[in-house]
Amino acid sequence: MTLRDFIGGELIDVIEWLEDSPDAMVWRFARPQNEIKNGAQLIVRPGQVAVFVDQGTVADVFDPGRHELTTSNLPVLSRLRGWKYGFESPFKADVVFVSTRQFPSQKWGTKTPVMVTDRELGGVRLRAYGTFITRVGNAKVFVTELVGSNTGFVIDQIADQIRDMIVARFAEEIGTDSIPILQLASKYSEIGDRAATRLAPDLLPLGLELARLVVESIALPDEVAATLDQRTRIGLIGDVSAYAALQAADAIRDSARNPGTGGAGAAIGVGIAMAGQLGNVVTNALHPSGVAPAASAPPPVPVPPPIPQGPSYFIAVAGKAQGPFDVAALRAHIAAKSLAPDMLVWCDGMAQWAPASSVAETAALFGGAA
Repeated sequence: MTLRDFIGGELIDVIEWLEDSPDAMVWRFARPQNEIKNGAQLIVRPGQVAVFVDQGTVADVFDPGRHELTTSNLPVLSRLRGWKYGFESPFKADVVFVSTRQFPSQKWGTKTPVMVTDRELGGVRLRAYGTFITRVGNAKVFVTELVGSNTGFVIDQIADQIRDMIVARFAEEIGTDSIPILQLASKYSEIGDRAATRLAPDLLPLGLELARLVVESIALPDEVAATLDQRTRIGLIGDVSAYAALQAADAIRDSARNPGTGGAGAAIGVGIAMAGQLGNVVTNALHPSGVAPAASAPPPVPVPPPIPQGPSYFIAVAGKAQGPFDVAALRAHIAAKSLAPDMLVWCDGMAQWAPASSVAETAALFGGAA
């Protein structure tokens, strides 16, 4: 190998970045002990830019395409190096490739609830979740402010900071918005766009852009959601008494599943108590004075007294008592020849058994049958 060949092998003539990680935002071209020769080829693929850094100063930025490194293509670096009339010898400079593509599916969410005031519900704590898409908008600023002398940079190194910014701006947007909480679900897209607009000035000094902010869910506390569910159930039922019965049935079911809580009787008591409380709530809601207007009561329906019943008799048959039988049953026995005048009968109030013919009520039956 000649000296010319050896020197030629130490010179870099092709500079490019083949991305091998979906999370990589920056990659610094490795050139240990190597120099870039005059006329070297710089290949910048779609979704990339190449930033030349000379002794800590960002010089030229190259967009996607194939570039031949000459004085005309390196105007800033030429000025920094003092190449007034072009350069012929190799040179050293850091080449930092920056990915300008979008980094999607980044998660964000409120670590603690956000307190907001609603016209109907009052003060309510909300939690929100979603995703965001970010990208590098200004490679020069991004390399200067965030990358520095690092050999690489991945999305995870900046994602947490962006999440904190999103939560802060989202809280401001929700806090100043007049949208009722019960209507937030229909405004997710609008809220996300407005929060992204608020966040743009925060990302600009970092060379970043927020391509999209998606609000997936705004959740109420469990106890508030449960209360709203109860309100919905009342609206669907439309009948307070029916709702009370439903509550009692639910309590009985829950008590049956947990026998140690007092049984069905206690559950029914709970249901009745809840029915009374619910009735008071409805009355107060319909009549602010707390007194419902008296309703005209229907006239009472007369209840007849109980029909008097005659005595019931027992019959002695084969030494055993059968009965008791009323008068109609005794007539049937006489007609069937299963009761004769000499058979013993007894009813409440008699001192002892006596022949049917000797008891006035039963004797009269035989006379009618004859």
